Amino acid sequence: MRLPVTRIAALIIGILCAPAVGAGPNIIFIMADDLGYADLGCYGQQRIRTPHVDRLAEQGTRFTQFYAGSSVCAPSRCVLMTGLHNGHGRVRDNLPHGVFLQPDDLTVAEVLKRAGYQTAAVGKWSLGNPGSWGVANFQGFDYFYGHLNQDQAHFYYPDYLWENEKIVLLTGNRAGKKGEYTHDLFTDKALTFIERNRQRPFFLYLAYTIPHWSDYPKDSPDAQIVPSDAPYSDRDWPQVEKNFAAMVTRLDGDVGRIMALLKKLGIDENTIVFFTSDNGPDTASIHDIEYFDSNGPLRGVKRTLYEGGVRVPMIVRWPGKVPAGRTSDQVWAAWDVLPTAAELAGLPVPKAIDGISMTPTLLGKPQRAQHDYLYWDYGHVRDAYMQAVRFGDWKAVRNHTDQPIELYELATDLGEQNNVAARHPDVVAQAERLIRAARTSSDDYPDR
Repeated sequence: MRLPVTRIAALIIGILCAPAVGAGPNIIFIMADDLGYADLGCYGQQRIRTPHVDRLAEQGTRFTQFYAGSSVCAPSRCVLMTGLHNGHGRVRDNLPHGVFLQPDDLTVAEVLKRAGYQTAAVGKWSLGNPGSWGVANFQGFDYFYGHLNQDQAHFYYPDYLWENEKIVLLTGNRAGKKGEYTHDLFTDKALTFIERNRQRPFFLYLAYTIPHWSDYPKDSPDAQIVPSDAPYSDRDWPQVEKNFAAMVTRLDGDVGRIMALLKKLGIDENTIVFFTSDNGPDTASIHDIEYFDSNGPLRGVKRTLYEGGVRVPMIVRWPGKVPAGRTSDQVWAAWDVLPTAAELAGLPVPKAIDGISMTPTLLGKPQRAQHDYLYWDYGHVRDAYMQAVRFGDWKAVRNHTDQPIELYELATDLGEQNNVAARHPDVVAQAERLIRAARTSSDDYPDR
C-alpha cells in the first residue's frame, strides 16, 4: 500500500522538525476498561481495595471532572489517540466493523515520535483489524502487544494475541486449559518495555481489558474471568461480585508493580503517569454495578451519555511537577490528552484538533485555555442515536433524534435528576446550536 502524498509530507516534516531526544518526561497512560467513576477508593469506593491507585492519587492530582471520549470502547480510544472529539473522529461507534484509523489520521504516538520517544501500545487497541491501516504499528507505535479487535478482548483466556503484526499462540489456553491470563501478560509486556527503554524517553499506552465483564459461559457466575477471587474469597458476596472485585484489585496491584519498577530503575521522577477508564460501568452482564455502587452519585452507565457513561476517574502523578494530594475540578476530556502530551514533550500543539493542552493545569498553574463546550454522540448504526453537550455547568442530552433535549445543571444536580429544559428555553436553544455545530458528517457517518 502507498502512503498519500499528504501523509508522506507530514512524516518528512515530523522528522526534520524533531527536537533532541530527552526533551520531555516518560509518559505512561494506563486505561482501565469499564471501570466506574466510584470503583476506586480515592473516588469513594468502600469495599474494593485499591491501595496503589489511591496512593497514586495521594502523590499526584485527582480530577473530578474528566470525561472519556465516548461511552463505548472503540470511539473512546479513537478520541484519545487523535485529539478529535466524537463529532469529528474517524471511529465514532463500535459498529460497523471496517471503520478504522487511516494514514491521514494523526495519533499521539506519531506526535511523540517527533520528539524521539519510543512508543508502545499494550492491551486493547480496537482501531484497526489485521491488514488495515488502523493497526497500531501503522499509527506511530514501535511495539504492540494485545487484542486488535475489541470483540476478541472479551476473552481473558484466548487462543492467541497479536505481537506487532504476528499472531502469538497462547498454548497454555489450549485443550480446555486456562494457563495464560491476558491481563497478566499485558503487565509483563509493559514492565519489559519500561525496563528496555529506561535510558531514553518513552510513551507507554497500557490499555487494560479489566474489569470489563464477560459472561463466558453465558450467565455463569463461575465464569473464569479472573484466575482467583482473592482477596475476597471469604466474603459473603455473590461469586460474580467476588470475581469483579478481584479484577479491580488485580488491576490495582499491577499499577503498584509499575510504580515500583519506575522507582527501582531511577526514572520515577522523570515519568508522568495517567490513570483513567475508557467509559462508565456496564450493565449488560450478570455483574450488578449497584452492588459496589460503581457509578457513585452519577446517573447513567456505558452506552448512555449521562454523566455515568462518560465521566470517569483521572489521576495524574509526576513527582515534583504535578501537585501532590490535590483534587482538581478542572473540566477536560480525552481529546485533550494528545495536545497535553505534545506540550509535555516540548512540541508545538498540532492544529485542527479539538483538544486543548492541559499541561498548565497538570503543573498547578493557571489554565487560560478552556473549552467552550464538550460533545459526545453514540448509536450511529442503531435506532437510538444520542447526542450530548456540556457547556459551563449545563449538560444537555438528546436520547433520540425525535426526542426533545433534556437539560441539567450539574453544579446543583450532579445526578441529572431534574430536567429543567422547560424553564430555560434559551439555554436549550444554545445547546441545540452547539450540537449542530459540533458534528461533521463523514463517509462512514453521514448526516442523521
